[in-house]
Amino acid sequence: MSHEVRKWVQLEHPRLGSRVTFATDDFFGAKERLIDPAEPVFIEDKYDDHGKWMDGWESRRKREPGHDWCIVRLGVPGIIHGFDVDTSHFTGNYAPKISIEGCVSDTDEPDDGWIELVPKTPTSGNAHHYLDVRSDMIFTHVRLHIYPDGGVARLRVFGEVRADFTGIDGYVDLAAVEHGGRPIACSDEHYGSVHNLTAPGRGLNMGDGWETARRRGPGNDWVIIALGRPATIERAEIDTAHFKGNYPDRVSLEAALFESDEDASNDSPKWQTLLPEARLKMDQQHYFDDVLNDIGDVSHVRMSIYPDGGVSRIRLFGQVHG
Repeated sequence: MSHEVRKWVQLEHPRLGSRVTFATDDFFGAKERLIDPAEPVFIEDKYDDHGKWMDGWESRRKREPGHDWCIVRLGVPGIIHGFDVDTSHFTGNYAPKISIEGCVSDTDEPDDGWIELVPKTPTSGNAHHYLDVRSDMIFTHVRLHIYPDGGVARLRVFGEVRADFTGIDGYVDLAAVEHGGRPIACSDEHYGSVHNLTAPGRGLNMGDGWETARRRGPGNDWVIIALGRPATIERAEIDTAHFKGNYPDRVSLEAALFESDEDASNDSPKWQTLLPEARLKMDQQHYFDDVLNDIGDVSHVRMSIYPDGGVSRIRLFGQVHG
């Protein structure tokens, strides 16, 4: 498994409502750190009442048979395509082997129904371990086993949200990650991940958005977003929150109905204009409704920014009848 797994949504992200609900032991490192969205750090002289402070989940040295494990309840159920078990900064104290299971449950700490996703696998210290998953099932929980004890800095759960629209009747933001929206391609994401564009809420700061490098040649930057389900887009919002000296000058939206993500390429002739080029302003929400072209149901939307810059969020509203 390569780092390409990172193109999927991080289902363990706390902003989706994901939580670490149980750990057999977290004496040295709190279980909640396992899904901290920040990259793990090492602070050489930092100690607490239990000993050396480590930025991750770490159990005490096991002196009896058995092994340690913890449970992550996903905020939004999804299909899991892979994991990153990150042991950054754990050297003499990393977990030497791991395995991972998934299940479907409406409780915080399920006892049964677990399905093996990753068999017992050796790990090494201070390293990323990208692990593939071959399953089309939708899971609500992940259980990470470590053998026999030790530390893991971060667990990343990469997958896609399959939203349930049953009972929903009205306008829905179909680009939102919680409704199954996700970016599938972009021209550049030098300063900020495209996955921030569809995250819940407004951006926390300039780093919580999508920002490209300064363009020095011809052309413009763009991102393609797969909607949670096909619909006619009747309202769009482009939010440049926190982007002031680096927001795009203009934006346009194009859309089309594709059979698959692979068909939604940047050079496809099927793209139609949804929003003609429009001016943007710094650090504010921009709403577009009457100016959107009626091009019928679409499955993918391409946002083009001119010539480059940063956008915090994109919202694309269509009517859903569940």
